Amino acid sequence: MDLRRPPRSTSGGVEPKIRQVGFVTPDALSAPSERPAAAVASAAPQPSASSAGSPPASGLSPGSLSPVMIPPPRHADHLAPGTPSPAASASELGDDETWSRAPSASELEANKGDLAELQNDNVPASIPLKQKTSKAERRAIQEAQRAAKAAVKEAGFSGKSAGTSSGANPAAPKQAKPSKASQKKDVPQVASSVASEKKVTERLQERDRKKDVPHPRMQFDDVHRVEKAKKRAIVNQSEARNRVELFRHLPQYAHGTQLPGLESKFFQLEPMHPSVYKVGLQYLSGEVSGGNGRCIAMLLAFKEAIKDYITPPKKVLTRDLTAKISSYVSFLIECRPLSISMGNAIRFLKNRIAKLPLTLSESEAKASLQSDIDRFINEKIIIADKVIVSHAITKVGDNDVLLTYGSSSVVEMILDNAHELGRKFRVIVVDSRPKLEGQGLLRRLVEKGINCTYTHINAISYTMHEVTRVFLGASSILSNGTVYSRVGTASVAMVAHAFGIPVLVCCEAYKFHERVLLDSICSNELGDPDVILKVPGKADLGHLKNLTDNENLQLLNLTYDATPSEYVSMIITDYGMLPPTSVPVIVREYKEQLWI
Repeated sequence: MDLRRPPRSTSGGVEPKIRQVGFVTPDALSAPSERPAAAVASAAPQPSASSAGSPPASGLSPGSLSPVMIPPPRHADHLAPGTPSPAASASELGDDETWSRAPSASELEANKGDLAELQNDNVPASIPLKQKTSKAERRAIQEAQRAAKAAVKEAGFSGKSAGTSSGANPAAPKQAKPSKASQKKDVPQVASSVASEKKVTERLQERDRKKDVPHPRMQFDDVHRVEKAKKRAIVNQSEARNRVELFRHLPQYAHGTQLPGLESKFFQLEPMHPSVYKVGLQYLSGEVSGGNGRCIAMLLAFKEAIKDYITPPKKVLTRDLTAKISSYVSFLIECRPLSISMGNAIRFLKNRIAKLPLTLSESEAKASLQSDIDRFINEKIIIADKVIVSHAITKVGDNDVLLTYGSSSVVEMILDNAHELGRKFRVIVVDSRPKLEGQGLLRRLVEKGINCTYTHINAISYTMHEVTRVFLGASSILSNGTVYSRVGTASVAMVAHAFGIPVLVCCEAYKFHERVLLDSICSNELGDPDVILKVPGKADLGHLKNLTDNENLQLLNLTYDATPSEYVSMIITDYGMLPPTSVPVIVREYKEQLWI
């Protein structure tokens, strides 16, 4: 039989006095003394089920398992001198009965005194102890701090008129605060100044954080906001009759009605500069297109407007000029929605206006802004394109078959440079209706002697098997790696990905944006729906000519689409060649260089 589990006594239950631990001690021959009955009763008034089977210590034979009484847990650093440690031997614990019972009040007081002496001995002499203050003293300190704050506040607002007080009765406590502050001039004001500086820094950080957040786009399915916008609008636009329900949040206007109205107002140019008005007309007619072309035309128009700007009397240049630029931007948005790259350029210009030193004269400030615009165009667009070409030319080799979609100015520069270097390659130009932008690119490439093939997007799967690389342009690249470009780019990228062909997207870094886009529905631009009904040069194919006003027909002409990052192999930018996952790194690390 196991000695640790002896049989129960027949006397009707054993009172648990000692808990046994299953190990043999060297002094097991000396049986421990039993505790008094009073100590047992105080220690275990109600025996538990687990300890009911433990035999008394007197029933153990020598050489058996040693009964060890386990005291309640105590921390060594809280024990008073002379108190037995929990790790003491069984014989020592058996002789001392003081630890097995609850300490009395006199013993607790003695232990407290011993602990205070120990703590005072351990404290270094160089650190003074903090003196206890009474309630009256703490109240006096608080009153002194309040008086100091009131004195600082009154000193800061001393330039204001005395008539800001609301009445005669509130004036009495306000006059009492300076007198109280004058009585307690010795109170330090460090805490109040630090707190005020902390509040100011927090407000500035919050203000900068709000500036970084992009403004919410106009939702054209909100009737009240649309009516307010119409009252402020310069361009008279009529809504399309059959609007597509899925895109009601985007502007859907009847095209072809705005241009004559604007041309008739050309000589009524009181709120608008002529150069900005001219660019708006070019946007409407489609004479200026492309991300870089539209951005450069807008910046040059702003440069002319700044050159002719005169600060009105009782106005500040920074505020009034910012308001002027905002009105110009609103007019351009009415003509055609802004691209993301144009928004970044506008942000750059407004930031430069806000950072103009107040010590500059008007002519110096205008000259500084004009040089900033020229520097932005030169560095962010012209030089950036040359750097992209130098990176991308390393990916073009002899006997390559390169595919491009639409017409991108950067891709055209890459192909021209590769041809000038003597590389032998062939270009497949993929195009789509209704703009057919690829025809202009095809004409220019053929005139330079480059071997080309022209096809439409519906036949791309038949020509992709012979392609070695795909070069695409982009209107913008968003923070999640999504490529925002002309509609059809996503289809070309997905077909190339299915064939295992690398897709290289060429985009300047100033077109990067911290926004995230997951689809082409939330943010897009709708083109003229009547264009997709007409086939150029084929008047006999106008089968839908009389169905434009039919309520059962809804025409949708999307301008852009979103290509997910998994279909893009590499992004070639002026900061180097990088994967789509590194776009947020460029936006975060080079944010001040990109737009500021």
